[in-house]
Amino acid sequence: MTLIEKAPNYISNILSNSVLYGKKTILQLTYGYADLAKNYGINVIQAEVTNIDPVSQQVMLSTGARLGYDRLVLSPGIQFDVIPGLETVSAQTAIPHAWQAGAQTTNLRDQLNAMPAGGLFVLTIPAAPYRCPPGPYERACVVADYLKTYKPRSKVLILDENAAITAEKNNFTKAFNSIHAGVIEYRPASTVLSIDATNRILDTNWGPIKANVINAIPDQRAGKIVTTAGLNNATNGRFAGVDMLSYESTVSGAKSIHIIGDSSATTQAKAGHIANQEGKVCADAIVRSLMGQAPDLLPVTNSSCYTPITMETASWLSAVYAYDTLSKSMKVVGGSATESTYINKDQYEEMEKWFDNLMSETFA
Repeated sequence: MTLIEKAPNYISNILSNSVLYGKKTILQLTYGYADLAKNYGINVIQAEVTNIDPVSQQVMLSTGARLGYDRLVLSPGIQFDVIPGLETVSAQTAIPHAWQAGAQTTNLRDQLNAMPAGGLFVLTIPAAPYRCPPGPYERACVVADYLKTYKPRSKVLILDENAAITAEKNNFTKAFNSIHAGVIEYRPASTVLSIDATNRILDTNWGPIKANVINAIPDQRAGKIVTTAGLNNATNGRFAGVDMLSYESTVSGAKSIHIIGDSSATTQAKAGHIANQEGKVCADAIVRSLMGQAPDLLPVTNSSCYTPITMETASWLSAVYAYDTLSKSMKVVGGSATESTYINKDQYEEMEKWFDNLMSETFA
């Protein structure tokens, strides 16, 4: 088995919002691949897959090498559309999205630290689907709590392109209207037309808005290799269609290519925990296939996450998905996700344990 990864380390997007208020550092969210190589004999190659030849079953690498495969699993994450006005590197540095953990996360943290008391922090949320449905609302909450503590009289304005809160609606409504009342203003159905990075002014359907810090999260699509290889056949060409029994691509001629995680178009949430679940279903299907067997016809997955509401308290969200043979998709058992009915410190501590378990399993 060979793992091809362009980055020397993995930086977790999960819990990266905690870097903004100083609870964690980027180093604490960084994981290497040495244990995978040592403990399981996985051949780790640091390179980028630049193209795929499905006929000869080979991948082309940024190093110039070509590797053959019997089964190819792609998990390239997402890439970001460019918001008008943010076409240059300097503009993107001034207006970070920080939706890929790393340098942009610390950049946004530094901007937040430098923000004056009484200032305005504007967070923009793209139309679904996007990575981690509750994540932007979580970020607004912890930023609001930070501002209450360190930047009095400051405000958080959420410009949500969606018609309503997309996940954990009850807890976030409570957070906006009660816990962070007077600090957070939530505006659904908001459209960002462009951003003036130099003057920090957003042109929106509400008119121009000037802010001290702008955290603009762009629209998202499957990782670059999905489009390069012509596997972006779903969601108007933004994501990859897959058979949810095996995560094999539904593109004709792409047999033996599987796509998991944020790049795939499924009825499940785009989130780290569900990507872990998809990987297990995919691996099981591949093993069965190599043994001449059909995949499990009734897979079940679970999407669970904890959500910081303040710098010390959290809630949680969970959904169980089961395969529906009529629609050939994963449907939420019970019809909707379950969210906690309480927000407290105990859940924040449980969040840390959940995260440690997930990372330990992934990088053991």
